[in-house]
Amino acid sequence: MHARRSAFTPGRFGLYAFLLVAAAFFLLPLYVMLVTSFKPMEEIRLGNLFALPVKVTLEPWATAWFSVCTGLQCEGIRGGFFNSLAIVIPSTVLSILVGALNGYALSFWRPRGVEWLFGLLLLGAFVPYQVIMFPLVRAFAAMSIFGTLPGIVLIHTLFGMPVMTLLFRNYYASVPAELFKAARIDGGGFWRIFIQLMLPMSLPIIVVATIMQVTAIWNDFILGLVFAGREHLPMTVQLNNVINTTTGERLYNVNMAATMLTSLVPLLVYLVSGRWFVRGIAAGAVKG
Repeated sequence: MHARRSAFTPGRFGLYAFLLVAAAFFLLPLYVMLVTSFKPMEEIRLGNLFALPVKVTLEPWATAWFSVCTGLQCEGIRGGFFNSLAIVIPSTVLSILVGALNGYALSFWRPRGVEWLFGLLLLGAFVPYQVIMFPLVRAFAAMSIFGTLPGIVLIHTLFGMPVMTLLFRNYYASVPAELFKAARIDGGGFWRIFIQLMLPMSLPIIVVATIMQVTAIWNDFILGLVFAGREHLPMTVQLNNVINTTTGERLYNVNMAATMLTSLVPLLVYLVSGRWFVRGIAAGAVKG
């Protein structure tokens, strides 16, 4: 009869200690930002960075949302919030639809050396934006969509397409071929199998793709700064203007509140859909 193993071995204790230290290290900036955003400036001037607020105030959050200056205008960052929504929603939907269609078509295409070809496609997804920025600006200007909402949506769709295509291609390649053959025998064509069979089966990978695209597009700065135009600047660009626009005393509590508001959407996406993200990855998102 085997003796019962102790739950508190030295190795397990060291593992928990390491995880706690790592969690504290990564959560510390979030804690500082959060407590600072609820402090009045009188408490911030005392220099107690890690102290909890004695007099909790929501005024910095209201100022950040309604009246903080984002350059020449002092209307808060709420305009950037709605601009980011207008950019993220169509960009995410279009990139996922095109990526799913491309992945579905490529899952049937398996010539010799296809893995090398898909490797090159993945490599293309990591080409720095700065390398092709100038040709893209010239091309978009020639098409009269530079500095417009359709322009910034199109550029995010284009940059998201390689990764989305590979995600869906790998997912569809893991589906048994007998399923396609049965659908063919039942009279299903290319589009009918894609719409009525593959898309309903793609919910786990669609969740993964949505999380990836929403997070990437919402956190984007350089593409929004260059291609969105003054009327459609995303929230990240307006946050940069808030941080760098100072008239008199720098309001750290307002800056922290504006930063928290800007990161709220990706944070909620991860908290709400985290378990579906893991489930989607486990269902075949990264299988080659």
